Amino acid sequence: MTDKSYKVIPLADIRYASRVPPIPAQLLAPTGLLSDTLGRPLRDLRISVTDRCNFRCSYCMPKEFFDKDYAYLPHNSLLSFEEITRLAHIFVAHGVEKIRLTGGEPLLRKNIEALIEMLAKLQTPEGKPLDITLTTNGSLLAKKAQSLKDAGLQRVTVSLDGLDDAVFRSMNDVDFPVADVLKGIDVARQVGLAPIKINMVVKRGTNDAEIVPMARHFRHSGAVLRFIEYMDVGASNGWRMDEVMPSKQVLERLNAEFPLTAIDPNYSGETAERWRYADGAGEIGVISSVTQAFCSDCNRARLSTEGKLFLCLFASQGHDFRALLRGDYSDEQIAAAVGSVWQARTDRYSELRAALPADTSPADTTLKRVEMSYIGG
Repeated sequence: MTDKSYKVIPLADIRYASRVPPIPAQLLAPTGLLSDTLGRPLRDLRISVTDRCNFRCSYCMPKEFFDKDYAYLPHNSLLSFEEITRLAHIFVAHGVEKIRLTGGEPLLRKNIEALIEMLAKLQTPEGKPLDITLTTNGSLLAKKAQSLKDAGLQRVTVSLDGLDDAVFRSMNDVDFPVADVLKGIDVARQVGLAPIKINMVVKRGTNDAEIVPMARHFRHSGAVLRFIEYMDVGASNGWRMDEVMPSKQVLERLNAEFPLTAIDPNYSGETAERWRYADGAGEIGVISSVTQAFCSDCNRARLSTEGKLFLCLFASQGHDFRALLRGDYSDEQIAAAVGSVWQARTDRYSELRAALPADTSPADTTLKRVEMSYIGG
């Protein structure tokens, strides 16, 4: 078509299947006691505010797929801050107590502080403040930490896959120096975004030599270092089971250097298994989503940048709540739709994966699982 009077305007992103959730005939008001088919409550909402990131970590946004020609979502596809806050208010009425802002890299979203200010005004039905946190790669944290704190953010989680600069630059694949992330962590601590959590994705043969140095560095710092098994998320990260280092082996390495003692979880549904140093130097955590599935008490929902609700990190299909937000629907109608979707939830991918034969590959499925950069971790 050569006629320049025509202009193509993208109306929606269709890279992942989604359906517009129906409005139930009976509009049941939220009670805060919503449960899915396995009796799991809704307590944690993770909101992706951008699908863009300035890193190209191989386990999340490998450069061979997310190159300079990759088509990010157009701005008009993204939920506005007002739409995010409206939907968050509805989820809080259903029992959500914690909101985590993710990406992509959430600090790339322009004026993210304005959204945090809006979310910080929300309260649970009992009048309690929400736990509002944010996960970041730390590249912009030194610059933004004070404004994030002033806006109402309570704490941050920083992704950091090693202290050795060559290893870190290789893993982020954009030659970003580890010193700048460490500076961001220090500034975040100084302004009170604490307790800080540090997430390290462990890939055998890539950065597993960094396990003990990372522990040594963050002991006595007040930060909680968490080791995450390399996961088979999405379809682009080239996941292989032989690159997974089981949390059991991570703990063996750490315990040989710094004796550990198991401690109780902070709350039901916590993803990390907690351990403390026997000498009182702090605590660490391990997240074993490959070798020890924790689907049975998963209470997390994930909202994509464009308003699709995913009920599992490994989902292949979402529920298009943007269509309802931008349609002529009331909060009561949307709340009823949220309740209906969660009550029908059956997701337990990690448990089902664990029951498969050892040689089964994620590629054996015909479903296109959502990429982690699209809905956050």
